[in-house]
Amino acid sequence: MSLDQIPLFQMIRGKMRYDSERQRLIAENVANADTPSYAPRDLKGFSFGQVMKAQGALGAVQPVGTNAAHLPGKPMSLQPFAPQVMPDSESRLDGNQVVVEEQMIKMSETRVDYEAVVGFYQTSLNMLRTAARAPGK
Repeated sequence: MSLDQIPLFQMIRGKMRYDSERQRLIAENVANADTPSYAPRDLKGFSFGQVMKAQGALGAVQPVGTNAAHLPGKPMSLQPFAPQVMPDSESRLDGNQVVVEEQMIKMSETRVDYEAVVGFYQTSLNMLRTAARAPGK
């Protein structure tokens, strides 16, 4: 069984893709900080609860069968994230709505989120390694 078949790792990968896409959008916003009439874009917040609810697994993660005798699992849909126009708190006379300071705060928050998810991923891998180890080793 590969890690791609474990729902927890699918969700972690989805969160990492979300953070990567959000970081790309924020960088694009900063690059367009002097473009007239530019409105910054961002992603709607990522929620593990919404992902679980969408998969019908709220309250329990569905198992993924690796054997015909196992219960059937429901694959997670990791659809691409849709950017939305989300203006910052100010607008300049030329119509540009990017506030670089606010974008830098969002960038820092996204970086911290990404690092936390990477840490969770590493911890989950270590737990799998421990569980797969022979007793007494």
